[in-house]
Amino acid sequence: MMMKKIGLAVAFAAAIVPAISLGTTTAQANSTNTIVSTSNMQDTAYVRKSATGWTYNLGGTATNMTFGKKTHYLKNYPNTTWHATQKRYIVKKNGVKYLYYYVTNGRKTASGWIWHGYLQKKNYAHTTTTTTKATGNYAAVLKAAQAQLGKPYVYGANGPSAFDCSGFTKYVFNQALGQTLPRTAQEQYNSYQHVSAKNAKPGDLIFFGTSANNITHCGIYLGNNKMIDAQLRGVITEATNVSWWHTVGYSRPATLS
Repeated sequence: MMMKKIGLAVAFAAAIVPAISLGTTTAQANSTNTIVSTSNMQDTAYVRKSATGWTYNLGGTATNMTFGKKTHYLKNYPNTTWHATQKRYIVKKNGVKYLYYYVTNGRKTASGWIWHGYLQKKNYAHTTTTTTKATGNYAAVLKAAQAQLGKPYVYGANGPSAFDCSGFTKYVFNQALGQTLPRTAQEQYNSYQHVSAKNAKPGDLIFFGTSANNITHCGIYLGNNKMIDAQLRGVITEATNVSWWHTVGYSRPATLS
């Protein structure tokens, strides 16, 4: 009788195990992180979707990939356009497949691998266009700009003690004319009338980058190939026609006398 009960128990267990295995959607755990594939991709612009993500240095081998040092925290890059040029599929130790992008910011001062879920494609079609321009005196703009000379560069800073490039132009126009410019260099480029280099005047904004859709820096044009801008050396007066600046264009947020 005892043997019969044992036999029934074994038979029941054998019947239920295959049913559990066939019905599961949980991946099998691995002992290592494995690279499934790495490939180049068309340069695609992204902005952060979540402020909690990090970029990483990925090392090791294809069969034993390692997550190295965290390099850049998205929380510190609220307005950055990230350019993805490579993609990598990874099966982590938990058995789940993930997609990572290799990204670089426009000024090429920050880069690394990041999980794609932390990013979303940048949509330039939704940029708000400002139709009204201010009027004022160029001397007031110049005075407000020169008053900031020597102040340090801090990414994301709007003044008055430190600036990034678009924070500087935004601050100066507000101080000089009471005009509120959009926050980022890309938005400032998109929002006002564009003028040619030939027709650019002192007080116009000058923009740099790789294209009209990838503006990475801006300054206040002074004429004669000079500008005042906030860059890594702080707020300075410098030349615009040098090899490290690629001029994309100019815009005119105000009519100045």
